[in-house]
Amino acid sequence: MPLSSAAIASNISINFPSLPTPKIVKCRSFPINNNGNIGHQRAAAFMVSRSLTFATKSLSGDRNASVDVDVPFPSDYPELLDQARKATELALKDNRQLMEIEFPTAGLQSVPGDGEGGIEMTGSMQLIREFCDGFINPEKATRTRIFFPEANEVTFARESTFGGTSFKLDYLTKPSFFEDFGFFEKVKMADRVKLEDELFLVAYPYFNVNEMLVVEELYKEAVENTARKLIIFNGELDRIRSGYYPSFFYPKLAKLSTTLFPKMETVYYIHNFKGRNGGTLFRCYPGPWRVLRNVRNKYVCLHQQENMPSLKEVALDILTSA
Repeated sequence: MPLSSAAIASNISINFPSLPTPKIVKCRSFPINNNGNIGHQRAAAFMVSRSLTFATKSLSGDRNASVDVDVPFPSDYPELLDQARKATELALKDNRQLMEIEFPTAGLQSVPGDGEGGIEMTGSMQLIREFCDGFINPEKATRTRIFFPEANEVTFARESTFGGTSFKLDYLTKPSFFEDFGFFEKVKMADRVKLEDELFLVAYPYFNVNEMLVVEELYKEAVENTARKLIIFNGELDRIRSGYYPSFFYPKLAKLSTTLFPKMETVYYIHNFKGRNGGTLFRCYPGPWRVLRNVRNKYVCLHQQENMPSLKEVALDILTSA
């Protein structure tokens, strides 16, 4: 279900949290319905209190406007997409050029691997369409180029989810004769980009290890030192951050953690941890990184900090000690 159209950026004042030194903190609880879904914030407002204080700081625009950074965990995907849209608009207002949006597509409480790869990609494609419908003004659609992992995926998108749209659909890699052996034809990004392009959105570039290397090329050749913006949507970049790909075998991919990623702002992020010490790492720009847990049918904040913690730190230190 498409979201209502909205401008990419608007004049907004932003609330920044007064962050303490990293400690276990209690913040707002989010109720969970009997069916396992997270209830809407308004329904639980009377039973919880805010224990965090937030200082208002205007970066630009109307100083009388403000944005609450204490964003509740979404109750469903429409709410998630609305939160992601608003977070991206604020990041653009703050001149962020390279952005990441990451969340599970097999269910808000799912973890990587819960869904079949092809189904998750199809789900991401539908969610990207809904995100774009709500985030990009119709007159900007022809100046928005959406890159899918490879050429066949573009064909599928045109025949299904993106049929009849004005968005420019493109691809990062092109299958070659040796596709079954993991070889893909390199696509030169400078040849794909057009002068009128303003925004690039890269869809789930994780199926082949070469895809993120092409994204880096896209950023260097067509985004850096320009007014263009680039959003990586569900790229599963934690695989690279966590060392899933050994640097010995994938030195160029591993290098992205020190070359490309420091330039990137993660504007919206959800990562779930299962097990006895389970929980969720959640961030909605410009708010802090928060570790949440379901305690007696409520989502409570166990910990927050300004910078992104590693998944290992969350799993082994924060969740186990909370």
